[in-house]
Amino acid sequence: MTDSVSKADQTRAVRRTATACIGIAVGMIGLAYASVPLYDLFCRVTGFGGTPMIGTAEAGTVLDETVRVRFDANVSPALPWRFRAEAPVIEARIGETKTVFYQVSNGGEDAARGIATFNVTPENAGAYFVKLECFCFNEHSLEPGEAMDSAVVFYIDPAIVDDPAFEAMKTITLSYTYFPARGGEPITTSSIAPIGTTSN
Repeated sequence: MTDSVSKADQTRAVRRTATACIGIAVGMIGLAYASVPLYDLFCRVTGFGGTPMIGTAEAGTVLDETVRVRFDANVSPALPWRFRAEAPVIEARIGETKTVFYQVSNGGEDAARGIATFNVTPENAGAYFVKLECFCFNEHSLEPGEAMDSAVVFYIDPAIVDDPAFEAMKTITLSYTYFPARGGEPITTSSIAPIGTTSN
């Protein structure tokens, strides 16, 4: 009798262990799929990794202290666009809302879609670089030869002056790179199919 009870207990223990292992594996797969959007959300909320903050209102306080802001404009080799900032460098008073215009044009023979990714350096400045409006939030479609003017509206959060690393953040670079896009997401492959076709 003890042999049959022990075998039944052993079978239940094996089933519990197998179920737990399967549950852990499914959980790990789910976490792997969720990690990218969760990391992106974390970066947007905290400014981690040079991700600028997204604001809904002006700073309210403008200081006499200024920072130099550089605007870097890049295009993936897979996208036949030209992209430049109207003013590559500006001096901005901390807390002052500034608008900088960019122009992008399609130098290719086909219509193409693109979306701009962005980053701020030095990385710790991302927590103080607050965007109120940005063309980088949307996918854009340009016909051959078409040009588009876009703007980024931002301010530098006055809390930057209280950061012990403030002296190292007196020059901030906002860098954009346009990539081919589909469905609002950048395509990082080396080729893009014209609008209305599919790539093989």
